[in-house]
Amino acid sequence: MREETPVLFNFPPAGSQNIFDDPAPAECTLLVLPLLDSVLFPHMLAPLFLADATSLTALDLAWADDHRVLALARRDGPNDALGLADFYTVGVEAVIQRARKMPDGTTSIVIEGQRRMRVLASLDDPASLRVRALPLYANEEHSLAIEAMMRAVLSLFEKVVRLSRTLPDDTYITALNVANPGGLADLVASTLPISVANRQQILETVDPEERLHRVSTLLTQELDLLELENRIQSQVQKAVDRSQRELFLREQLRVIQRELGQDDPAQRELAALRARAVAVALPAHARARVDEEMARLESMAPMAPEYTITRTYLDWLLNLPWGKLADDGLDLRQAAKVLDGHHYGLAKIKDRILEFIAVRQLAGPRQRSPILCLVGPPGVGKTSLGRSIAEAIGRSFVRLSLGGVRDEAEIRGHRRTYIGAMPGRIIQRMKEAGTLNPVFMLDEVDKLGADFRGDPADALLEVLDPEQNHTFADHYLDLPFDLSKVFFITTANYADEVPEPLLDRMEVISLPGYTEEEKLAIAQRFLVPRQQDVSGLPAGTLRFGTPTLTALIRGYTYEAGVRSLEREIGALCRKTARRIAEGRNYPRVITPHQVVKLLGPPRHELNVAEAHDEVGIATGLAYTSMGGETMPVEVALMEGKGTLMLTGQLGDVMQESAQAALSYTRANAATLGIDPRRFEKTDIHVHVPEGATPKDGPSAGVTIAVALIAALTGRTVRRDVAMTGELTLRGHVLPIGGVKTKLLGALRAGIKEVILPAKNSRDLVEIPAAQRARLTVHLVSNLSQILELVLGPAPARTRRRTTRTTTNGDA
Repeated sequence: MREETPVLFNFPPAGSQNIFDDPAPAECTLLVLPLLDSVLFPHMLAPLFLADATSLTALDLAWADDHRVLALARRDGPNDALGLADFYTVGVEAVIQRARKMPDGTTSIVIEGQRRMRVLASLDDPASLRVRALPLYANEEHSLAIEAMMRAVLSLFEKVVRLSRTLPDDTYITALNVANPGGLADLVASTLPISVANRQQILETVDPEERLHRVSTLLTQELDLLELENRIQSQVQKAVDRSQRELFLREQLRVIQRELGQDDPAQRELAALRARAVAVALPAHARARVDEEMARLESMAPMAPEYTITRTYLDWLLNLPWGKLADDGLDLRQAAKVLDGHHYGLAKIKDRILEFIAVRQLAGPRQRSPILCLVGPPGVGKTSLGRSIAEAIGRSFVRLSLGGVRDEAEIRGHRRTYIGAMPGRIIQRMKEAGTLNPVFMLDEVDKLGADFRGDPADALLEVLDPEQNHTFADHYLDLPFDLSKVFFITTANYADEVPEPLLDRMEVISLPGYTEEEKLAIAQRFLVPRQQDVSGLPAGTLRFGTPTLTALIRGYTYEAGVRSLEREIGALCRKTARRIAEGRNYPRVITPHQVVKLLGPPRHELNVAEAHDEVGIATGLAYTSMGGETMPVEVALMEGKGTLMLTGQLGDVMQESAQAALSYTRANAATLGIDPRRFEKTDIHVHVPEGATPKDGPSAGVTIAVALIAALTGRTVRRDVAMTGELTLRGHVLPIGGVKTKLLGALRAGIKEVILPAKNSRDLVEIPAAQRARLTVHLVSNLSQILELVLGPAPARTRRRTTRTTTNGDA
């Protein structure tokens, strides 16, 4: 059986007898007419279509009798053999008004609900389901509470009908004409799109006031749903209307432009892009990707979100230098002239560049570009050297600073699925270079960081590996890009802080720093003219004599490079420019006296060696980011329990060097003239001044041992001798690094004699002849040799007067 929506309520007219007021309800026997997915209410006309055997049998029997049936709603369940348990216990007595056979074999009937009935029991009837039922009556008296409830229900029902797209407007008019509170509740419940269970609950509620209250709750829920649905629909409709309006206006614009003989801007842009794609020389894999993306772009509407993304991607593909190579300048003399004109000294790196040009001249383009790593303190010209190299070989120059980079995507880029995705910095700089073989400087490679987004150093492994970088994969491009022809130059202050796999792929060239003579020549040739030009002073306005520049180098700067020196020269030029601008007299020649007057007293002392030879103080040499420096080591002895204290922010390796020095001293105490029992009653404190500066490394081992032995033996240590070297437990002196930097630091500190490990003799060739002549270098292989060079004579022993005392009167 299939039901249709109720079409009519047939309430008794006002003033007629109310069936609910019958004081003597009587039982009656009725045939059950099953209702599927529907509930019939009293005074309601409903059309039904009957198809199942049970319903047709009940129709035939009722039509032959008094046309009365009991319309019961069926409970949920798949059972086809219907029993009383399959139906709700409250239904409606109904009269069959009309019945008609349909062409498809079903029967169409119209029934009218009369009154509520409660099923008491079923009767034995093999032909149909027949039950005994009792009518349900309620008091329909009007009270103020019921009248208020009816008005509230009508108000809510009006809003629901106005917002609903399925309820006709005359439904509310029908509800206004219902005077009975129970009938109003039945009418509203039958028209609302609610479940069968909720309708059955309303049907089973006999009290009209309670029935109205439940209907009011259902109306409130339905109203909330309708308001939310209408709000969503309104938003969607606005978006659709806006999109359709834009589409319509754009189409109108195209038609107008076509009528006026004008081209469509979008089509014109696509045509220009297609012409660019044809003109650019692309490798096969890039050409296939460009053609694919062009086809996608032409099929998109210009206002689609993907249109801009695809358009930007094509721009990147077409702007990259896929096959454009710059011609190398292979003139060795010209290249040497350019390098010498921009930089003073730096013979090793200049020779390496000239070797590259020479090999390129002989081997041709098949030679791989080198990957250099310039390691040195700040201010020695590592970054500016990259520009000079690019100019010398006739290539474009691009620079990428890696300081503080912590995201791997900065190198490889983001995938196009992300909003605002872009290629990595490598591809961005290649686009900026415009050629496939620029000089590419990766600055501050030792300052790379790592976090949860990945390690950029791992991404650089592919960039700086000649075996892999010809197919470098950027996440945004999603295409292999050739980096094998790029001349990569990296810079670092410390080679130890560069990851080992990355350092292994590069050719390391050390730039230890400038000597005083080199700084003087750089200031005269480069710094003074540049600062005068920056300050707006005509050439020749100021003259800096050699004594003046020497005073600046020694008294106002203490560095391996020349950055601070250039700042001081710039300060003198600016002060002179101010005097000129104010119309005051200014000095044409800057003298050392005027330097003190303009810049204040000197901030550094030339000779930082100790003033006197002392016990327990030895002078070592250290390598820092600012160049080489002297490093005094102090040892103090106190009565105690043999504890060793180390202060001065010493690293783990340096602390181990101190432990090794103490172990050597205790093991050779007798040879050194030290009482072995003294170690058990003496606390030893080793301190390295400038405690705010962290220090580490094994090269201070011999310095700590000399200071310790001197303190225990009471012998002085020569203040004019500096030493460096790693000490073993057997007293052997092992080689160390940074020899040139440390020796230059010794010269700046006024040290004339230096002790080096014998195996570091090979590093002396890097020392300029002028500086080498000012130094006396002692090459040693054992600590005993150092002790002979630096320790003063043993202190004279004072004879103690001993008094023999007697006990019990004995002398």
